[in-house]
Amino acid sequence: MEAITASGIDYAIYFYNPNIHPDREYEIRKNENIRFAEKHNIAFIDADYDRDNWFERVKGLENEPERGERCTVCFDMRFERTALYAHENGFDTISSSLGISRWKDMNQINGCGERAAARYPGLIYWTYNWRKGGGSARMIEISKREAFYQQEYCGCVYSLRDTNRYRRSQGRERIKIGVKYYGQEDSGEA
Repeated sequence: MEAITASGIDYAIYFYNPNIHPDREYEIRKNENIRFAEKHNIAFIDADYDRDNWFERVKGLENEPERGERCTVCFDMRFERTALYAHENGFDTISSSLGISRWKDMNQINGCGERAAARYPGLIYWTYNWRKGGGSARMIEISKREAFYQQEYCGCVYSLRDTNRYRRSQGRERIKIGVKYYGQEDSGEA
């Protein structure tokens, strides 16, 4: 948000994440966005959860790896909805902070965003490198300051499954939903 503000872009947070599983994780992530938006007086648009449509789109891709075809389909779906909303509501630019994560492929994300924006005349996708200039470290600093929820997997049921499989193979505990915040921790399992 700081990078977008510094660039002089008037923006809103558009929350459309039908991939997030389970419901509790979805609500936590959405409420964190709402809390931040309200604190900083940023418009927040709560889009439809649309989980059934997401499952239909990724059907057959359940065993794709992180950064694979399932992720492309997921990003395409979310960017298509974002671009449509932007077009219908007078926004000329869309972007995403998905690229801040080292677990994501920025080229994959940017390609999906550019394809979605190209559907509408005058709409562009802002391909900002969120990682440059210490962006990831800054994200952690802000997350600690804001005491944000610390997400431990991408969000989808398959990412949760695969991350938990990996953690178990390493002798680690399963992901605990809703308990880990930057700077504080509790207990509970997914």
